Amino acid sequence: MQLFFSCDNKKSIGNNYLTKKTSAISNIEFSDVTTYAGLENFIHDNGSFGKMWFPEQMGSGGGFIDYNNDGWLDILLIGGGAWKDYTNREVQTLWLYKNNTNGTFSDVTAETRLDKINTYGLGITAADYDNDGDQDIFLTTLDRNILLNNNEGSFVNVSNNVGLGNALDWSSSAVFFDADNDGWLDLYVGNYAIWSPLSDLWCSLDNKTKVYCPPEMYTGLPSKFYHNNRDGTFSDYTKKAGFLPAPGKSLGAVLMDYNNDGALDLAIANDGERDLLYKNNGNGIFDEIGTELGMAYGENGEARAGMGIDAGVVDSSGNSTIFIGNFSNEMVGVYSYSSEGWFNDRSALSKIGRPSFLSLTFGLILFDVDMDSDLDLFIGNGHVYPERTKNQDGISYKQASQLFLNNGNGLFAIANEKVSGVLNNQMVVRGVAVGDYDKDGDLDLLLTENNGPAHLWRNDTKKKNYLRVDLIGTDSNKDGIGSKVLLYIEGYKMERLIRTGSSYLSQSELTATFGLGDHQKVDSLFIFWPNGNKEVFYDIEINKEILIKENSGEVEYFIKK
Repeated sequence: MQLFFSCDNKKSIGNNYLTKKTSAISNIEFSDVTTYAGLENFIHDNGSFGKMWFPEQMGSGGGFIDYNNDGWLDILLIGGGAWKDYTNREVQTLWLYKNNTNGTFSDVTAETRLDKINTYGLGITAADYDNDGDQDIFLTTLDRNILLNNNEGSFVNVSNNVGLGNALDWSSSAVFFDADNDGWLDLYVGNYAIWSPLSDLWCSLDNKTKVYCPPEMYTGLPSKFYHNNRDGTFSDYTKKAGFLPAPGKSLGAVLMDYNNDGALDLAIANDGERDLLYKNNGNGIFDEIGTELGMAYGENGEARAGMGIDAGVVDSSGNSTIFIGNFSNEMVGVYSYSSEGWFNDRSALSKIGRPSFLSLTFGLILFDVDMDSDLDLFIGNGHVYPERTKNQDGISYKQASQLFLNNGNGLFAIANEKVSGVLNNQMVVRGVAVGDYDKDGDLDLLLTENNGPAHLWRNDTKKKNYLRVDLIGTDSNKDGIGSKVLLYIEGYKMERLIRTGSSYLSQSELTATFGLGDHQKVDSLFIFWPNGNKEVFYDIEINKEILIKENSGEVEYFIKK
């Protein structure tokens, strides 16, 4: 079969595509179902008690996992933490909510033994690191990070036994991925800065009242990389794999294959330091080439305050684009990879730059909100300095999130003014994750606030056709992380990468979701597994969630209970 990819292939989706895209904004709707779903009791607590300690600004993440392997997404939230040596406050670190399959959730934190975890939690990533068929959890903290092994729906802290619980680091976002394609998931752990209560610095606007100090006053802490030894343990390969030296202050990490060589690369968002791009040489050894390829700095050559990050194919080039959430008075970074071999700064050209200029963006995620085939961008906003925003025109502590709709060629239109409801709520957002928790085919949003509640926004956008693809690896890692899923409709190609990471401290679902618009038929579906295996499928029913096991040659359809 001859496959082709037209530079003008958006025309194959239908005439007057751009007109339809603009008019479709009115069909987008989110409903806040937090209370109905049973998540209203969750409150994040950053431990603040008047000392204005630096980490209190960071908030924490959350995400969608399937801890009990029933095919329905559960929700894991991080409660923050208390300064145990300084206050008597008790803060619950983890909150796990089981999906009841009817739009509601039940708190199963104690039942799954996650109530035994007591630390200052920040971020999560979840994957089957030991290839035993269930999702395990890695929790980043201000202290010792924690690996929670899933044992038939009950979690056990195995950190010290597997080589991950020894370091006393302030960690942030972490990513499970198979760096050397040996079938076992390795682990990248983003680290932030060197800090302790005793080393917290004193800053003030009036020489009287303490405020949070800016990040540049602290020394960055390099991130770490752990190789999976294929026996349930990990070894520190940070230097051996090429991750040193590094500036630290890493907050977001995203997997991508920017040069389409089949090896997973890593892009890192850093706070006040240059952003990083780690090229995988194909053997799990990396070269950092972000500056060389043009994605490390802003348009004026400055290092920006990067927080959340994501990457995906958003136009007809077939190449990846990186999106990075930055500070207020800094546009969201947009870097598009070109066939010439470098990244072009498209922050302004993408039409995202100006509307995002006053926002302070943490969580940032690409997903097809209106199921029309292309990836749109959602950014979760909220400031870090309550005192410093009082005299800044147009900048507030609580901020509205922003939704940018893709016209199919990497040009975006902000939808906030035309989408009513919860989108314009003023919040202090940190983590953002997506997943289809109600099995209706579209992607819903989970947001966390610093020192505040979580929000579950059900996507009630007018329904269009879709296909959702779950993978199980056999020769590859069990979750199929690193697999490329390509879907063709009338010559138009859509691409999704199965991965952990992206956004900020959070975990989105591992399923590949394709919006099909009004199309009634999928021409073909290609799976490129991490180990190089390729499988092709035809005659696939649409508006279904399917499961493909590596080398089986078969498609299984999920039956909604």
